[in-house]
Amino acid sequence: MSRMSATTGPVDWDTAQRVAARAARPGPAAPRAELEDLVAGLRDAAGPAAEHAARVTRLVPADGRAPADVSRILVVDRAGWTRANVRMFATMSAPPAGAAPADGAPLDPPARTGFAGRLAAGAQLGAALALLSGKVLGQFDPFTPPAGAAPDAPGEGRLLLVAPNVLHLERRLGVDPDDFRLWVSLHEQTHALQFAAAPWLAGHLRTRFAELLGDLAGQGEETFGRMVSAVGKVLTDDEGSLLDVLTPEQRVVVDEVGAVMSLLEGHADVAMDAVGRGVVPSVKEIRRKFEERRDHGARARGPAGIVRRLLGMDAKLAQYREGAVFVRAVRSRVGVNGLNAVWTSVEQLPSPAEIADPSAWVRRVHG
Repeated sequence: MSRMSATTGPVDWDTAQRVAARAARPGPAAPRAELEDLVAGLRDAAGPAAEHAARVTRLVPADGRAPADVSRILVVDRAGWTRANVRMFATMSAPPAGAAPADGAPLDPPARTGFAGRLAAGAQLGAALALLSGKVLGQFDPFTPPAGAAPDAPGEGRLLLVAPNVLHLERRLGVDPDDFRLWVSLHEQTHALQFAAAPWLAGHLRTRFAELLGDLAGQGEETFGRMVSAVGKVLTDDEGSLLDVLTPEQRVVVDEVGAVMSLLEGHADVAMDAVGRGVVPSVKEIRRKFEERRDHGARARGPAGIVRRLLGMDAKLAQYREGAVFVRAVRSRVGVNGLNAVWTSVEQLPSPAEIADPSAWVRRVHG
């Protein structure tokens, strides 16, 4: 990959890429034939998953594309996942062309960060991605354009399926491999449909992310010092997370984006189960075992528990569950089509308070 780093901005992206790729563990070993079958099985599952997800969500790509055409399927290893995410973060850190924050004021240019600070930030990001690379089954990236395209070019997003992690978890859970690979693909293809049905959504999230990143970068050594303090608190007192370094203003942005992520993740979780046994025969068994695994991870102590708290991963787990409760509650009141009003504009997105009180969103949007 060509060099992404610039003389301004908060992160040395090349450092992040090198650290992440070197630190990511390779994952479970398997005979070549089994690995080839795994890759082929994931690719084969992704196309039908898009059609099934479109049926249960009733989401229609705004540009008229078929559901199976709204994502580029990439089956990757852990190092490949980290490289893809470094590129995604580099793309997201630059404000979209013509973007402005919610108050209408123009975005400030990226803050200039010292060389040492950029290297440190790159190393931190790389280390975090390396740790996460063993936990992610799949990811939809709506932000990174195809190679050679302009940064803000519209088009299909990247659907990343992390083959060694799928293999590891289907072995650990003892579930049917074909069912599990389709189930994972259903979640990610639901994300692809969300962004295809709401083409404004990726730009909205990029703008909010860029605002937050620029604000953090502008604080320079002050923020870095608070990050070190937060790490020390987790290590010594077994409490807190890196989210503790945020100012009240930054936390408002994080909470706003968190509400959107709760919607996205909860909606995808509901969709992946809603296809039913006719599509994924062992869907109930997979969900039960998967939730047990999630709960076990949330209770983890030692190094695994420290990583979870530092990165706010317990908050991520809450996003899935709170978002799923929101989606089910709204659907029970106004149906699938009523829920889909959420994809029509920024104004229809739920606030953090509405995620916790679905009836408040229904009243505001549907009267």
